Amino acid sequence: MSRLLSFLILTSFLISSTFVHAANNANILVIGNDANKGSVSRNSPVFNRVIGALANQMHDNNFDVYDETAITLDGFDQDRINRTDAEIINIARSIKRPPIDIAVIFSIYVNTQAQGYSTKVNARIEGRLLNVQTGRRLGNFEIDNTKPWNVPSKCDLDCILENSTDNSRLMASDLGAVLAEKLAWMTDGGNSHLGLDRPGTNQMNAGYNLIFDGFSGENFAKLEEYLVVFSGYDSYRPTEIRYTRTEIWYKSSIGTAKLLRNIKKMLAELNFKATINFIGNTFTVKKITLRGKINPQITD
Repeated sequence: MSRLLSFLILTSFLISSTFVHAANNANILVIGNDANKGSVSRNSPVFNRVIGALANQMHDNNFDVYDETAITLDGFDQDRINRTDAEIINIARSIKRPPIDIAVIFSIYVNTQAQGYSTKVNARIEGRLLNVQTGRRLGNFEIDNTKPWNVPSKCDLDCILENSTDNSRLMASDLGAVLAEKLAWMTDGGNSHLGLDRPGTNQMNAGYNLIFDGFSGENFAKLEEYLVVFSGYDSYRPTEIRYTRTEIWYKSSIGTAKLLRNIKKMLAELNFKATINFIGNTFTVKKITLRGKINPQITD
């Protein structure tokens, strides 16, 4: 118990001394699904205008927004169209520099009604927020034009889309503002809208897969005492338990760097030697067993 008390005092000191510098901003990727029936293709100017408007709204709300082409230039084909949710989610998860936290996924729909002397155009944009690593849906919204606009009766599809860019951009700005509001509230309770800095922990709990390999049940019982007092801790659920392996789903509002520091300090306090690997949202902690020192003697 004395070890745990010392750990809590040290952790509290470090948190208080670095709190204002520990911004935990989400990395955002705006990406479109153009595989749904009736949706506007990715190679359309309307599509690019919508991406720009959505990205600007996220950027204006103090989120870090990354350009898909720039961060996927080397490892992915850039001219694919009709990309499904499965493909774009896989792309978002595959990006490591920087790791993407939230995907803003949208689809654009344009419908026409011919009237002989003119064609009336209606447009709709659907958008949703997705936690890329956990798959958790964080919210969705839909915007449509308040009233249709007119284009010449002989306007083909390219002509219609060209005449839809300004209206689609305005709708995308409205949609982006709504989604940014939802995301800002989940991450900081709306502080960014009040001109306040985002804290090092946020209200949007992240899910981590923690694997402790080579640790006995008795070892994990000691680890558990620390895991449940880490800052930002919400809850955990065992997903696999074996004699020397425990896997848990760990929910917390702290970022990966802070969780990594806490795990390292925990292992040091308990005198456990281990390697730590991290990929996606999974931490794998593998115990290093030394001859003659299988289990450290831990005293309260």
